[in-house]
Order: sequence, then C-alpha cells, then structure tokens
Amino acid sequence: QAQLVESGGGLVQPGESLRLSCAASGSIFSIYAMGWYFQAPGKQRELVAAIGGNGNTYYRRSVKGRFTISRANAKNTVYLQMNSLNVEDTAVYYCNTNPVRWAWGQGTQVTVSS
Repeated sequence: QAQLVESGGGLVQPGESLRLSCAASGSIFSIYAMGWYFQAPGKQRELVAAIGGNGNTYYRRSVKGRFTISRANAKNTVYLQMNSLNVEDTAVYYCNTNPVRWAWGQGTQVTVSS
C-alpha cells in the first residue's frame, strides 16, 4: 500500500499546458506500472495514460500526441505533461498503479475554459 499525493492542476485556457505530479510513499514504487486516471463530472474514472516499470507507455486515443507520462523512480514520482489542453480534458486527475492496487489520493482538478 502507498499514499498518493497529486498536484499541479489548475484553471487554464484551451491550448495551454499543465504538468501534473504524483508522489507515492510507503511502498516499492519502481516495480509497479503507474497510471494517470481522470474523472469528469458524472462520469466514471478512466485511464488516461500508463507507464511500465520498463518505461513502456500507453495513451488513450484522445490524448495521444498531446500528453506525455513519465516517471522518476528515485523520487517515487510520476508525471503527466499535458499540452494543447481542450475543454474535454476538464476533470479531476488521479494517479495509481495500473491496474489499480492502492487507495486513491485526493486528485488534482484540471479545468480548461475560455
């Protein structure tokens, strides 16, 4: 089990960028594939991007080419660089293992609005 703390969200205009961070404590971070998930109002939480322990990555179609997931195992941290944001990206973003093994953190709100 690990504790997850997400940060980096905010209010931005369409086309702008954000970088999310997720710090994990209390577990062996490097052995797990990690994912970023999002949950829009009234919708289920879904996987946005994932990165394996070997660095292999996965992106959902709607973010491919705009988002980049990365990890720093020495810092127990996973990042999500979000470029060319659009209003459909508005959601609360969470990180967790992929598949989900740990309790969810509080998430970080991303709002894209003009």
